[in-house]
Parts: sequence; C-alpha cells; structure tokens
Amino acid sequence: MAITDWPEAERPREKLLLQGASSLSDGELLAIFLRTGVKGQSAVDLARHLLLRFGGLRPLIRADQQAFCQELGLGPAKYVQLQAVMEISRRCQAEQLQRDSALTSPDLVREYLQLQLSDRSREVFACLLLDSQHRVICYEELFKGTIDSAAVHPREVVKLALSHNAAAMILAHNHPSGVAEPSQADQSITLRIKEALQLVDIRLLDHMVVGAGVSVSLAERGLI
Repeated sequence: MAITDWPEAERPREKLLLQGASSLSDGELLAIFLRTGVKGQSAVDLARHLLLRFGGLRPLIRADQQAFCQELGLGPAKYVQLQAVMEISRRCQAEQLQRDSALTSPDLVREYLQLQLSDRSREVFACLLLDSQHRVICYEELFKGTIDSAAVHPREVVKLALSHNAAAMILAHNHPSGVAEPSQADQSITLRIKEALQLVDIRLLDHMVVGAGVSVSLAERGLI
C-alpha cells in the first residue's frame, strides 16, 4: 500500500505536522528524508530496510560515501543532502552557544560536541575557546589520530588560546569505539594542559570525552 493510501494521521509528514518531529520513529523520520521509495517498497519500508542494513541511524549517518551510495534508493544526491542536514545542525548549535554562556548551557555544550565528534571514525582532539563571559569564540580541531600524552602538545593548545585572546577553554575528544569512559592518558594530558594554561591565566573549565550518544565530563568526575 502506498503511503498516500494510509490514514492521514499515520503518514509521516502529516504526523509530524500534527504531533511534532519527536513523535516519529527513526524509520518515519528517515522516510521523510528519503521522500520516495523504490519499486515494491514505500519510503517507510525502504527506511526500515536501511536501518536494519546499517544497524540504526548513527551507523547510517557515519557511513562513507561509497557504502552509503551503493544501497538501493540512495545515491550521491541523498548523501550530499544528509551531510548538509548534519552541518546545518552543527551551525545552529554553534550560533546558540555564541549567544549563551557555556557555563549556563551545559546541555547545549554536550549536544554541540556530540554533533561535532560522535560520528568520527578517528580520534579528534578539539577545543572550545571562550571569552571572559564564557561565550564561545570558536571551535577548533587540533589533533587527529590516537590521543595520548605523546600526540597532544600543551604548547599548541596554549598557542591557540592566546591567538584568540581566550579567557577560558573546554577540551573535547571522541572515542570512536563509542565508549566514553576517560582513560588514564585522557586524565594525564588534561592535567598537563591545565597546568600550561594556568601559566598564561587561562582557565580550563572541562574536558569532555564523547562516545556514542553519551559524553563524560572530567570536571563532573572531579578529575580536573
């Protein structure tokens, strides 16, 4: 049965308009993004198949262009659209953070860092640079690869902070495994960077370890 033959309240688009986006399942949201199905499958059927094929929304979003485009119903145009949607989300979060204090919007900081880092296939070490009112000046990615005390150089972090005249900073990095538990190396490099920043009167507010849909704050753990 085509989606147009469904009861109006059960059609994904109409359901979204009536009940809001949060009322939709992953398959229904993906169906709206897909817009059309393929021969023998409605957009919802195709969406459900893709979620099973990739193992959920997150692996689908993380898929590289080759893996994404080889699936029936997908292609370069859909890949480009999905990447654009993700980037729009990141930029919206960034705009909000630039208006609000990072200290009064901890949930927004977590959401922003999740959008930036949770879907990376490699470890990325990044910094949120803050002004004296703890509003975001900018987000910068400094190091990529295995993040440990040998790979991350505190002097580069200090140099970046001074170049933007930052008053404070939040560090962040991801664990591609999806497990957000801080390692001993994470704690070690955090303390080294904190000590280096203190020499130039810049506060280290937190270090967030980002995993699959979850992040851990070293400050909340009492590790800073």
